[in-house]
Amino acid sequence: MSEDQQMFVPSHPLPGPRSGVLTAFDPGTRTLAAGFQVAPPFKPLPVDIVLDKDVAVQLRDGVTIHVDVFRPAGTEQVPVIVAWSPYGKGQGTSVSVMGVFGLVGLDNSIVSGLEKFEAPDPAYWCAQGYAICNPDIRGVVDSEGDSVLWDRQEGRDCYDLIEWLAEQYWCTGKVGMSGTSYLAVSQWFTAAEQPPHLVAINPWEGVSDVYRDLVMRGGMPDTGFAHQLQDGSFFGRNNKEDILAEVEKYPLMTGLWQNKIPDFARITVPAYIVASYSNTLHTAGTFRAWRRIASPDKWLRIHNTQEWPDYYDKTNVEDLRRFFDHYLKDADNGWEQTPRVRYSVLDLEGGDQVNLPAGTFPPGDVTSTKFYLDARTRTLTGTAPAEATEATYAVQANPDAVSFLARFDDETVLVGYPKAHLFVEARDADDMDLFVLVQKLDAHGTPLQAFTVPNQSARAHDLTDHGATILRYKGSDGRLRVSARHLDETLTTDDVPAHSFDRIEKLSPGEIVEIEIDLFPVGLAFHPGEQLRFVVSSRNLLGTLMPGIREYVGANTGTHVVHTGGQHASYLQLPLRTR
Repeated sequence: MSEDQQMFVPSHPLPGPRSGVLTAFDPGTRTLAAGFQVAPPFKPLPVDIVLDKDVAVQLRDGVTIHVDVFRPAGTEQVPVIVAWSPYGKGQGTSVSVMGVFGLVGLDNSIVSGLEKFEAPDPAYWCAQGYAICNPDIRGVVDSEGDSVLWDRQEGRDCYDLIEWLAEQYWCTGKVGMSGTSYLAVSQWFTAAEQPPHLVAINPWEGVSDVYRDLVMRGGMPDTGFAHQLQDGSFFGRNNKEDILAEVEKYPLMTGLWQNKIPDFARITVPAYIVASYSNTLHTAGTFRAWRRIASPDKWLRIHNTQEWPDYYDKTNVEDLRRFFDHYLKDADNGWEQTPRVRYSVLDLEGGDQVNLPAGTFPPGDVTSTKFYLDARTRTLTGTAPAEATEATYAVQANPDAVSFLARFDDETVLVGYPKAHLFVEARDADDMDLFVLVQKLDAHGTPLQAFTVPNQSARAHDLTDHGATILRYKGSDGRLRVSARHLDETLTTDDVPAHSFDRIEKLSPGEIVEIEIDLFPVGLAFHPGEQLRFVVSSRNLLGTLMPGIREYVGANTGTHVVHTGGQHASYLQLPLRTR
């Protein structure tokens, strides 16, 4: 069973740069008066806020965790929003969090510093008649137990916290959840446990399958960010899960990894989901969860920036309040008339379109269209070439890639899920790590890119020339280790292939195999004369997800062959908007 496969290492106390003004253990209730400023860079409080600090909450197995609750002063009962993550609940004023704001180009004055990292700001929400609960979860800081990384244990723990909160004298009994990244992932797991008093969730970009999104994307052991997450979080007094050792010991799909996939069919509460095309850590997982959760009341907004600027944007915060007001306060505010999907179309030349309404994603006017690879002309064509031709590269050579171009004569918009359907061969090797990329080129053939954050400084350029892909969008990418090509028939659709990752199928000499690779969802406009470039390579084309993490190098030798035309008509399937 998965519990038998879990592995742990000792944790360590929260280091100084991760500690904030309110980190020290100091149980009790106090009132923070309007105008209170937790530290000079942060904005003052607009209203009086009651802080119940380091409140002990006992979970079903006897483990005690500690939470901070920020609530409006007065006697009126209010709903509460939970921010569940392993980041210290007092970390909002820490050097590390302030540094993240600086990295993306946000001013710390837009928040009060009372918020958890990537979480709702109590200063705003208390002024609007909500409480905010910031827990130190199992095993973190002063809470008991051993911490785990994104699994169903977290869902059970947060269930217990939600039911405890609903019984507090100041609470109406209605509980919501919000937050980005880790705080989004924890919402999938919690909602799947169906706590009776959880009324609505707001997952704002987050993985939804630890194996496929975090440690083994495409069947490749790319653990750079997992290493950063494990070593740079889950600080506490006991043990924390050693996901790096787990993936080394269990590289195929097992009960351990199944336990780190939420039960989407049990997620039935109203959900306001926020996604982007450009977050190379979260994009696939957010869209997967959007497709698979069972909630009849779910909304999707796809923005055109990066999650932190988007989350704290005033307009977006007000939009979220309309959602929570409707479900947590029973406000008749017309939220239900909000389009179920609001998507963006990136231009990469300053003309992005946002908040385009649709009933589904992809929108109903999108047609999945095959563009066939022609190795003879290195183009993408509307019909399969009759002649069989090969495109090859030696993995140790320069270039270690082949690409194919399509020029658009008319305005063309892609919205939806691209995939690559390829016939490939490995010469002098029994496996291949393949990386694919869809790029936009201008009419002169120059690749187009766009920063997703306000920081566009020289340092930001240095960080993102190769890597730090969450900060700069360069196109839609995908990857697959060819020995992991077996498709999961229950999850695969015509638009989105899903691999089972439960077996290894090595290649024999001379064997040509048929594979499908899912690429990140896309919303991309092409003007007349502009081009699309499709690249197949043995190399990680975009580099790392985050600044400062180890880059994965593909396990490749020999020569890679992409077969096109004839009996091996490889193609790129693109979602074309037809209107």
